[in-house]
Amino acid sequence: MAAPDPGLRSSLVDLFRHGDADVDVRLHAARGALAPKAHEQLALLMVLSADPDERVRTAAFETIDRIPPAALTAFLARADVPEAMRQWYSSRDNWTVVAGGAADPEAPLIDTAPDEPVAEPAEGQTEEEQVRLLSLMTVFERLKIAMRGTREQRAALIRDPSKMVAIAVLSSPKVTEPEIEAFARMTTVNEEVLRVIGTNRVWTRNYAVALALTRNPKTPLSIAMQMAPRLTERDMRQIATDRNVPEPVRLMVRKFLVKARG
Repeated sequence: MAAPDPGLRSSLVDLFRHGDADVDVRLHAARGALAPKAHEQLALLMVLSADPDERVRTAAFETIDRIPPAALTAFLARADVPEAMRQWYSSRDNWTVVAGGAADPEAPLIDTAPDEPVAEPAEGQTEEEQVRLLSLMTVFERLKIAMRGTREQRAALIRDPSKMVAIAVLSSPKVTEPEIEAFARMTTVNEEVLRVIGTNRVWTRNYAVALALTRNPKTPLSIAMQMAPRLTERDMRQIATDRNVPEPVRLMVRKFLVKARG
């Protein structure tokens, strides 16, 4: 059974679509316990409704049926909802999309684990201790903390060995632009993290993010070379002689500098 395409290009959703999540994580997500932003949650439930595992499929449909109709129809009426998603949900039980009611895109439409506590860093706990404690948790537990935890926990989990956990940090409604700037400078993150940041138009409008991505040797070349032309001449001159920056990026910057000098 082919999974329906929700029409939403999200790195987190794509990980589920491509089969990168194990069955326990998929089952939790299908039950609504993995609660990202509304767009991603509805997309995940669509994908999981065609999961190879019958338990996951059943849980996904049960969760969809538990979403308050008023909240769902109000959300589907939003202009930023992909048409494929709107049609798929509207076709179930002949629902009609009606504007009005609560439709917060930064919150899940259903959260089956709202009262489950998220582990807080202990007072005086070092970064190394925090990373060690997180490493002892399951992938699903780390996914929840990535989306609901503290700034310090996100800083640790953005470097998590699990690509899914690291990407989940970027899907957190709590993540801030200064955090994105810091992530873009990190050379210890998965390359996919930098790719996601580099393809987000909102984040890359921030000059500091564009500069960090250009200078970061872990940034995919295609992303770094898209960012480079936006830099100031001063920053280009520094990059042109920075041996930590990949040679193709330095060559591009040098060409821009030569052209600028006429």
